[in-house]
Amino acid sequence: MPFSESCLHLAVDQLLKGRALPPAPIGHLPLDCRPGDASEAMVLQDVLNEALTAGGHGRVVGTKIGCTTQVMQEYLGMTAPCGGAIFDSTVRHVDGEFEFDSFLHVGVECEIAVTLSKAILAEAAPHSYEGVSECVRAFYPAIEIVDDRYVDFVAREPDCWTWLADDFFGAGIVLGDAVTDWRALDLAALRGMMRINGTEVGAGHGRDIINGHPLEALVWLANSEAARGRDLPADWIVMLGSVVQTKWLDRGDVVTVDLQGLGSACARFH
Repeated sequence: MPFSESCLHLAVDQLLKGRALPPAPIGHLPLDCRPGDASEAMVLQDVLNEALTAGGHGRVVGTKIGCTTQVMQEYLGMTAPCGGAIFDSTVRHVDGEFEFDSFLHVGVECEIAVTLSKAILAEAAPHSYEGVSECVRAFYPAIEIVDDRYVDFVAREPDCWTWLADDFFGAGIVLGDAVTDWRALDLAALRGMMRINGTEVGAGHGRDIINGHPLEALVWLANSEAARGRDLPADWIVMLGSVVQTKWLDRGDVVTVDLQGLGSACARFH
């Protein structure tokens, strides 16, 4: 159903509580303002992101893709990937520092990321692996920072479409060094591993991402955005998905990820 203007404002005001300082848990949106499917959730997400930018949260500079691996779909009870915004104010490089108290319940994921050398145009859809690969400038080892801003996400409180409207847990990223000669790598076979305070907490492979290759997530995103009449711009950052189930943190934790052939990244929470 289309949202009224008043309904959009009401829903966005509630979602913004999860990004406030200090953040507050987001419960169910009012029934008539609650998205009922992915399409309605993305309408609400667009309005939320405009409000976040207007409120000083920064520009949207990329997309995080959630639930591209079986381990994450099973963990969150989703059956398909979904996307959320990356804001420039939340991007760190190589060794990122974050304030623990700026999150409600902070977690991390071991990710593979790319940046685009040129736009992937909606008019060129349907997109294929070969087509999107020509637009990739570099691959990166990466950490996604996620925030459980919800009353009880394990019990699906609120619902998954509200999660999607709220950028699907997205709260920031750390990008390692760029790898521009990525075509020489077997990206499907590469192993990613995450440590917290030096202890290994999970590992996976590039082939764990949808259809057996990290770039298949970019194909999914390009086609999803094309269906909405949208390009993926040049210089866009895309987080392709986590090869390790989300791990939740305590104050003072130091997180490192190592991705074979891509390198490492680190995040510190103080």
